Amino acid sequence: MVQLRQTSDGRMALPVYSALDRLYERCGRQQPWLVMPTARLDTLYEAVRFDVVLLDANIPEEYRHQEDDGE
Repeated sequence: MVQLRQTSDGRMALPVYSALDRLYERCGRQQPWLVMPTARLDTLYEAVRFDVVLLDANIPEEYRHQEDDGE
């Protein structure tokens, strides 16, 4: 599942990260992720419409995935 984020101006954004350490630092270690070549973003766009791509964006802690109590 691809997760989009709504920007403050109402656009739908696709957060992408240039390295796993940046994803962990800016989204937390519980964030699900996948590797995809940037050349495939057009294909992804056809399946899941987004307005903007956010590169290496910081996700505030209150919006990050949290570890499940059962894990």
